[in-house]
Amino acid sequence: MSRFMNPTFGSLKPYVPGEIPRDRTFVKLNTNESPYPPSPGVIASFNAEAAAQQRLYSDPQSRDLNRAIAGSLNVRQENIMTTGGSDETLELAFIAYAQDGIAFADETYGFYRVLSDLHAIDTKIIPLHGDFSLDPADYFHLGRMIVIANPNAPTGIYLKPAQLEPVLQNNPDHIVVIDEAYVDFGNESMVPYIRKYDNLIVVQTFSKSRSMAGARIGYACADAALIEDLEKLRNSRNPYDVSRQSQLAGVKAVEDAVYYREQCMKIVRTREWTMRRLRELGFEGPESYANFVFVRHPAFTGGTIQQKLRERGFLVRHFSDERIKDYNRITIGTQEDMEALCAALEEITGYDKNR
Repeated sequence: MSRFMNPTFGSLKPYVPGEIPRDRTFVKLNTNESPYPPSPGVIASFNAEAAAQQRLYSDPQSRDLNRAIAGSLNVRQENIMTTGGSDETLELAFIAYAQDGIAFADETYGFYRVLSDLHAIDTKIIPLHGDFSLDPADYFHLGRMIVIANPNAPTGIYLKPAQLEPVLQNNPDHIVVIDEAYVDFGNESMVPYIRKYDNLIVVQTFSKSRSMAGARIGYACADAALIEDLEKLRNSRNPYDVSRQSQLAGVKAVEDAVYYREQCMKIVRTREWTMRRLRELGFEGPESYANFVFVRHPAFTGGTIQQKLRERGFLVRHFSDERIKDYNRITIGTQEDMEALCAALEEITGYDKNR
């Protein structure tokens, strides 16, 4: 740290993204990207006419994209705020509503802790149960903002909206953020609950289910008064946060909903096949409702599995936290990707097909 750096940030530990290799070709299963391309409409939007328009600023209100998202979710346009990725959406909520502190799980999306530290927010960490399940009752009457990833990352565990509704009922004076980055992989969203609860913010993204991680599109869905709050902050920081091209491509992605539903269901089928095969190979882990699985093998450390896979051309995500250091999070690729991965794991584990 230089002598000019604000000492407040001296101990800040930034978020560490998954490895993006530059030096060789890997089967990349470490950052939960879709293995399938964006829809034909999205691809067609990257044309010469759109490129020529890049000399102009984007619409700071993302009106066409907000309108499209609102229509797809059956809410009003004033219930939607689009941002440059769901991480920005989350940060705006942290800034706006965590004045009394914040609470989230011990094993969840690592960016929550980074944002809390960055903004010096009083943080209550609530341990997941031994099987990594989240008990909604642990989040009752906390007197602070609450953030729950559903499905959770890195575990992939999902709670139905009716199971999470009591958290809203028992924290009426504080915001509850439900981070639904992985909701499209066969799960039910809490978006309809914004009509009933003015303390609910649902956060979603185009990065996972819509194959657009590079476009950086996230959004909040909430009561209009909350969206007004968040827009005030967004426009005070970076009103041009969603590029012209991303806005155009995002509208096309919403229009191509059938294509994306088909891709998501393909990923779900491959996920189920992968988990069955991994269990045959001796791996353990919770049932996943996302586009990844979270597994360990009793005979190997998580780091060993990660390294041996890397040597064979596969990247998976390993975490150093003591509680989950024996696990790896494996993104679901194509069926061919996962068959190749499991073949590599057969070799690594010494699996005997004839036993």
